[in-house]
Amino acid sequence: MARIKGGLNAKKKHNRVLKLAKGYRGARSKQYRTAKQSVMRALTSSYQGRKEKKRQFRQLWIARINAAARLNGLSYSKFMYGLKLAGIDLNRKMLAELAVSDAEGFKTLCEAASKKLA
Repeated sequence: MARIKGGLNAKKKHNRVLKLAKGYRGARSKQYRTAKQSVMRALTSSYQGRKEKKRQFRQLWIARINAAARLNGLSYSKFMYGLKLAGIDLNRKMLAELAVSDAEGFKTLCEAASKKLA
């Protein structure tokens, strides 16, 4: 039986990593060993980044809601508590969108929340 050399599989593996490292600076995109290290680090960072993106969006929505609520005389926490008492179930994404695009609609929500607080 003839011996099978593993060169083809190794080349395939190397090319897969080098393709992921395309666009990296210097040896990071040319040499397999440094490219492999860079790609491994980049993939872990991208995983963390996907989690972090959710946190950053929530932070942005809360900042927008807070700014709009303060224009209507309420703090963020009182506004959210008032909405809860009023039975209005809107998520922060939609509330932030209302705050930015529909100031009148957001004002009516603020009034409903302040009525329940009083």
